[in-house]
Amino acid sequence: MKNFFRKVGFGIGPNEEIPNDPLKWALNQVDQVPELSWKGKIYSEKELRKFYRDWVYGDREKLRIKYKDDKVLYKIKKDELRHKTGQKYWESLEIAIRHNEAINSQHPVLAKLWMFWGNFFAISEKDFLANYSTGPYQREIIRPNLNQSFEKMVYDVTTSWAMIHHLDNSESAGPKSVTAREDWRRRKKRPASINENHARELLELHTVSPKAGYTQEDVIQLAYIMTGWQQKWSKQQLETGNVFFNHDYHQPGKKIVLGKKYGQGRKGLSKIIKDLVNHPNCRDFVATRLCKFLITDQPTKDMKQPIIDAFKKSDGHLPEIHKAAIKVAFDFNNKYKKFQTPENWFIQLAKIADLQWPPSPKIMETYKLGSKPSRTQRLPERILKRIGNHPYRAKQPNGWSDYSDDWMSPELLIRRLVFADRSYDFIKPENNNPDFYKKIINKNFDRPDEIYNYLFKNMVYRKSEKNVLLFNHPEFLKA
Repeated sequence: MKNFFRKVGFGIGPNEEIPNDPLKWALNQVDQVPELSWKGKIYSEKELRKFYRDWVYGDREKLRIKYKDDKVLYKIKKDELRHKTGQKYWESLEIAIRHNEAINSQHPVLAKLWMFWGNFFAISEKDFLANYSTGPYQREIIRPNLNQSFEKMVYDVTTSWAMIHHLDNSESAGPKSVTAREDWRRRKKRPASINENHARELLELHTVSPKAGYTQEDVIQLAYIMTGWQQKWSKQQLETGNVFFNHDYHQPGKKIVLGKKYGQGRKGLSKIIKDLVNHPNCRDFVATRLCKFLITDQPTKDMKQPIIDAFKKSDGHLPEIHKAAIKVAFDFNNKYKKFQTPENWFIQLAKIADLQWPPSPKIMETYKLGSKPSRTQRLPERILKRIGNHPYRAKQPNGWSDYSDDWMSPELLIRRLVFADRSYDFIKPENNNPDFYKKIINKNFDRPDEIYNYLFKNMVYRKSEKNVLLFNHPEFLKA
């Protein structure tokens, strides 16, 4: 049963006691969302948006024009701007905060669910968002909603600055809107048009999924409902102002999505989100994704049904949905073991081996804006890129894959071998002995003697091989 602590969390650290009641231990962690355990300064999403603005427009509008004939000087000035806006620092700080919560907080199960929903509502690698905004978005939009309703989470995600920008909803204007009729558009021959990106992802990835049978016309009609939701633009803030509803861009009149009529105005979005999250296909989609994340690539009806029932009974209250998913994971624990994604694997390694990870607030806060971050300060984002699973840099809007096969290529497995070897550099000196390894093996494996004998009988050349063998053992790669 010990792998359950890694299935729904990140394992048992060497200084932690094994809970007598694993299920109760997990269920007790999901009702409340406590303050983050990070003791250093945490920057707001709005603060970091200003640095994003200064980088994007400083480069695009100033440097490219001023130094268009001098590529060498352009590169020098561009690097200066990178450091002035902290471009190489913020995402590592966010990862350090995220990993600290998983490793050192009293609620690792909640932290793991935070990571699940961050990937469910992914912001893909686009427009430097990962450098400035994706981490704060997951921290300020996803995490505070973990004890709210799924409906509220979807609404807050949908109207967040990061998602509006990511899916270009500010550019969407109804063809019959006020802005479409303005003289300047006619004179410059720039007709207003809708952008379907956000509407399509709201249906496909965030609520009902394609199984609901929506059509292209449903996507268009939903895009009409969503016209007007955009970033406030000004000469000072450019496109990094807060999200608001601009009536001049909104498509007037009735819209029909999945056979139901919706009126015009800003309230249309909240009304359709309410209907979408209460659609049977949405409940099934969420249950499927949770089961894929925690249990198996091919969830069965028996796995999904308790989660669907909890969703329906609680009106989408996320703590009840989470508890149902945890109970299902517990019930099926001995039948299924899920191959862990690289980041999950890495956090478990760091926690169980008591690595000096993540970089401490003291280390991170020695960074001075305008300077180049140190190697240690950049390690979080660099390591996650190297193991192939940077949480803020998904390649597509559907996030990182839930399927085990997508993480089992020779290249990705070799990367785990390489990092497990290098992880030995993060071992605390007092833990560099057989007794320490025996202790962590006893806490985290159901057949500890077998694992311990395997580990020390096969250690031939270097001390770091202990980590290579242990953390790439089949029993550790799955949970």
